[in-house]
Amino acid sequence: MNFDAFVEKIVDLVRRNMGKAYEIRVTKVTKNNDVELTGIVVAAKADKISPTVYLEGLYEEYLEGTVIETLADKIVDVCKGHMQDVKLDMDFFRDFTQVKDKIFYKLINFDKNRKLLEEVPYFRWHDLAGVFYYAMEEEILGRASITIHCQHMTMWGQDVDSLYRTAKQNMKEGMPELLISMPELFSQMTGIVVHRNEEVPMYVLTNQEKLYGAAALLYSEQLKNLAEQMDCDLLILPSSIHEVLLIPDDHQKGYDFYMKMVDEVNRTQV
Repeated sequence: MNFDAFVEKIVDLVRRNMGKAYEIRVTKVTKNNDVELTGIVVAAKADKISPTVYLEGLYEEYLEGTVIETLADKIVDVCKGHMQDVKLDMDFFRDFTQVKDKIFYKLINFDKNRKLLEEVPYFRWHDLAGVFYYAMEEEILGRASITIHCQHMTMWGQDVDSLYRTAKQNMKEGMPELLISMPELFSQMTGIVVHRNEEVPMYVLTNQEKLYGAAALLYSEQLKNLAEQMDCDLLILPSSIHEVLLIPDDHQKGYDFYMKMVDEVNRTQV
């Protein structure tokens, strides 16, 4: 069974299981780097928020031998559990005065996100684009976020410049930067003590939440302080949207070496 037939079959199974009180539909969601995922949305008529379950991973399970009825049951369990646990009133989201203090920006690749950038407000920064998001503060959802689309901007009566000014004001206080050595960060995350490599010291720039922390590049004050402390320029290696790596420029290797290294790591590991 190919993927399209799989989607059609699993939608039919979920619809039969959930009953007529729910709307079952398929949606396409554009993620970072214009990766498009297929999701199934299960929505009760009274709900203002409904879960989306992405189907690509489930299709892989199907190809590995899992019975499709079992996968449909998994979707139903996820959706019913979500509906029992999450009861959010999202009416506040229509009022810009109620959301403006939690609007931030993140950095993504411009060329690889052209399709997404047709749908969202953004600003350019070198070969990157800054897009805006609203940071949720719900205990059940954890660190959830809502990407701000053009229709949100229109609904609020805002433009890109006003969103940028709002997010810029929020970044330093709401997402304070974190500049830390790689061994220290690794030790914090794992509990294993790692000694610093003095020959090639490496640092990580992110934010205290470690969420979309590469954007700290735009407002970091510690970056300049580190360069002055080490008395050299710093090479900034883009690790992910959540952080960048910093190493002193010792002029021993050409920039092409580091560009190839970043490309290889991001292509095969990240």
